[in-house]
Amino acid sequence: MADAQETTACARPGAPALLAVAHGSRDPRATAGVRALLRRVRALRPWIAVAESYAEIAAPSLEDALHGVDGPLVGVPLLLARGYHALIDVPGRVERRRPDAAVARPLGPHALLAAALAERLAEIPAARRGDAVVLGAAGSSDPAALADLRTAARLLARRTRRPVPFGVVAGTGPALDRVIAEQRARGAARVVVASYLLAPGHFQDRLETAGADHVTRPLGDHDALARLVLRRYDQARLRMTAVVPVP
Repeated sequence: MADAQETTACARPGAPALLAVAHGSRDPRATAGVRALLRRVRALRPWIAVAESYAEIAAPSLEDALHGVDGPLVGVPLLLARGYHALIDVPGRVERRRPDAAVARPLGPHALLAAALAERLAEIPAARRGDAVVLGAAGSSDPAALADLRTAARLLARRTRRPVPFGVVAGTGPALDRVIAEQRARGAARVVVASYLLAPGHFQDRLETAGADHVTRPLGDHDALARLVLRRYDQARLRMTAVVPVP
C-alpha cells in the first residue's frame, strides 16, 4: 500500500494510472514477484500512478482496484500470452466498470521477453553452448495462447541461435516432461528449461520437477519485462487519446 501512496503522490497530473492485472495465485511467492516487478516499473517512470490487481484468487481484485483508481486509467494484463483472461475476462470486466478506460495487449510474445529469457539462461552455472534449451510455460487450452508460445520459442531460438522447443505443465500442448525426454533421446547431455513465467509459485515448482538439469528463474522484476509493461501501457494510452475521424 505504501508503494501505491508514494506513486500517487508524485504522479504527473493528467497521466493515466497504470493498473496492472496479474492472474492471481494463493502462493505468496507469486504475489511478491508481481510486486517486485511493479516496483521496477515505478522506478522507471515514477510520475505514473501504478496499482496492482488480480483477475482471480488474490487481492486486491480487479473490481476493487478499479473502484480505487480515479481519473484516466490503462489496464495492463501481466500475462505472457493471449487467452481467456487477456482477451475476454479482463477487458470485459474493465469495460463494465470503467468504460472510459483502455486495456493493453498481453505482454507476450515480444523480443524484450526473449532478451530477458536469454539473460536468465546466462545465469545457469557453467552454461554450455551444447545445452538443449526448452521454453517451459504454464500452458493453456486456448489455441491463441499456444500459438503465442510457439512464437515466444522462435524468438528465443533467434536470440540464442539454437533450436528451442516449448513444453507446458498444464492445459493442452506438448507436455514439458516429454519434450525434455525427447531432447535427451536426441543426445543432449544437459537440458535447461527457460522459465516463461512471471513469478515463482506452483507452476515454477512444476517446471522444476519436470526432469531438466536446470530451470531458470522466472522473469520476475527483470528490467526488460518492466520496460515491456510500460510499452504496452504507452500503446494503450495512445489509443485512448487518438482522434476518431467522423464518417
